[in-house]
Amino acid sequence: MLTEDVIVDLLRQSNSEFRQLEESHHRLDAELAELQKRHVLTPQEELQKKQIQKEKLAKKDKMAELMRLYREHRAGAAAR
Repeated sequence: MLTEDVIVDLLRQSNSEFRQLEESHHRLDAELAELQKRHVLTPQEELQKKQIQKEKLAKKDKMAELMRLYREHRAGAAAR
């Protein structure tokens, strides 16, 4: 059985959608880190922070789905 890290590496190499999601997730993480460095956020920045968190979670969920589909595909191929 493949570990999560191995699946991530395989998807990184073979799946452009996964790569784009991962890059976007890292970019959002950096933006969020910048916002969190501030001691006090304006109401606009609070909204921005919440939006970034939602977007990050959506990207992470999509990457997890791609990993699950890859795992299922591998299991199905191995059963044949």
